[in-house]
Amino acid sequence: MKKYIITGGNVIDGKIEAECAKNAVLLFLAASVMTDENIIIEKCPDIADVNIMRKLLENAGAQVEKEDGNLIIDPSSVGSYIADEELSEKLRASVFLLGAFLSRLKKAVIPFPGGCKIGKRPVDLHISAFEKLGIKFGFYKSVGKNGEYKEYMEAKADKITGGEIKLGFPSVGATENIMLLTAVSSGTTVIKNAAREPEIVDLQNFLNVLGAKISGAGSEEIVIEGVKKLHGGKYKAIGDRIEGGTFLLAAAITGGKIELKGVDPKNLPVFLNKLSSNTCKITYGNDIIFLKSEGKRKAFSFTTGPFPEFPTDLQAQTAVLDSVSEGESFVKETVFESRFSYINELKKAGARIEVSDNVAFIKGVKRLHAAEFTAPDLRSGAALVLAGLNAEGETAVSGIEYIKRGYSRFDEKLRSLGADITENET
Repeated sequence: MKKYIITGGNVIDGKIEAECAKNAVLLFLAASVMTDENIIIEKCPDIADVNIMRKLLENAGAQVEKEDGNLIIDPSSVGSYIADEELSEKLRASVFLLGAFLSRLKKAVIPFPGGCKIGKRPVDLHISAFEKLGIKFGFYKSVGKNGEYKEYMEAKADKITGGEIKLGFPSVGATENIMLLTAVSSGTTVIKNAAREPEIVDLQNFLNVLGAKISGAGSEEIVIEGVKKLHGGKYKAIGDRIEGGTFLLAAAITGGKIELKGVDPKNLPVFLNKLSSNTCKITYGNDIIFLKSEGKRKAFSFTTGPFPEFPTDLQAQTAVLDSVSEGESFVKETVFESRFSYINELKKAGARIEVSDNVAFIKGVKRLHAAEFTAPDLRSGAALVLAGLNAEGETAVSGIEYIKRGYSRFDEKLRSLGADITENET
């Protein structure tokens, strides 16, 4: 079993550049099957989730090569519309093959997707929107390779025709999947109450490079004018705001300073505003965020929500900052109902946190102490590593396979900033 071993107390101080956004790159990979021409996705992060999606594409018939950090996808031989069961249950983003396969092949068989256990994350909004656009669904169970029953959805379409979709909730995944489904279609599709995340804007820009006609991403209404065909192209995703935010928090938690390159401050508005209230001095340059922790850390409360509100993917890491800051605060989680699984782990290190429904109440302590942590999911795992940077003594974090799903060379990057962290196998 692999673990991160962290000796706390070192100050984070240095420069770091964010990887390309995981949540954008996974969309681009899924979308690559919508054309029969080569796609080049520049500077793909070397993380487990990207490697799983790559295997899903290869199982569908695509050829994928890596060259100088770029992924080159030749989708000309894609013929299978069935997403691999074992791979899909490891990756939530496999659901985007639903829209992509339907776009290209007019059929899709997708196991209900897996990923981190942070809540139900139902796909009902995807399905209901697709049905309004004429997609026919069937649902069935089958005995999987491990002997357990697996649920599948089978979707078919004679053709893809546009229409108006009003989402009951600004679901990020549903918005993205509708864009994938209708980019190649007849007529015009309008998504009302669309999610506004920066990765959705990036998906619009990527698809438009391939010949799509999409506008409005970043607002509550997206308009997709269907085209007959997409062509190949080259694209580089935006910087990963969640990875970047994690490193900013590492500096804040250890009383250090950091220069973060590659993340647009406009993509983290509420988060950066909150950090400023924690006696962090934050300034901006050309594609650079400078953060310096000054004086005693002061606790602040926050509520997660869809963009531009506080990102749920930074909730756990920020709660660690609150747990070692002066004063009392609360964290209200409104996106996923099971995103406090890390709190019992933090309590092992002396954090004073109590949970009532979807709110965590935190009383700050001066410093945590060393503990043996087990990461329950991707972002919680990163949060526990940040706790170890603050803790007195030697902290161990197991379950690091979760962390590697979304953070490339996490320990190596932290070491470059001054952290005492190694990866050990026990």
